Amino acid sequence: MKSIMERRSIRKYAEDKVLIEDIKELLRAAMQAPSAGNSQPWEFIVVDDKEKLVEVTEVHKYSFMFPSASYGIVVCATPDKEIHKGYWPQDCAAAVENMLIKANDMGLGAVWLGVYPEEDRVVALRKIFEVDENVVPFAIVSVGYPNEEKKFDDRYDEGKVFYNTYKNK
Repeated sequence: MKSIMERRSIRKYAEDKVLIEDIKELLRAAMQAPSAGNSQPWEFIVVDDKEKLVEVTEVHKYSFMFPSASYGIVVCATPDKEIHKGYWPQDCAAAVENMLIKANDMGLGAVWLGVYPEEDRVVALRKIFEVDENVVPFAIVSVGYPNEEKKFDDRYDEGKVFYNTYKNK
């Protein structure tokens, strides 16, 4: 619960490089996510090529932090591996969230950048990372040692909670 409550989007990174073993721990956490029918319709591209990370900034306007990250992790969906059609976005989102929570738990900084359903981003990332047409780049997570601190912000809002029916206000 501590890592869930403390997790924040970190966009500024220190120069120290994250160890590949730590990236593998993030991927292990991602692959523990629930998925519909346990289909696990995800694959991951681990990127530390600075030129490729810079290329991402040219096609994704919110990715300015990528060149300073130790790694970018492209989370890809393999919809043809789904057991229950149409659930891959939820499955991949759960995998991304697990990575973010684990990153915080390990003292790393990370941020989730959405790719899907923005078709221009999907097409651009397919080109940059040579992704097959039947695979969908879903999101990118940048990872590094944090070079910024963000305070706890309790986001619980009782006004968004309903009991037994939506009409109970």
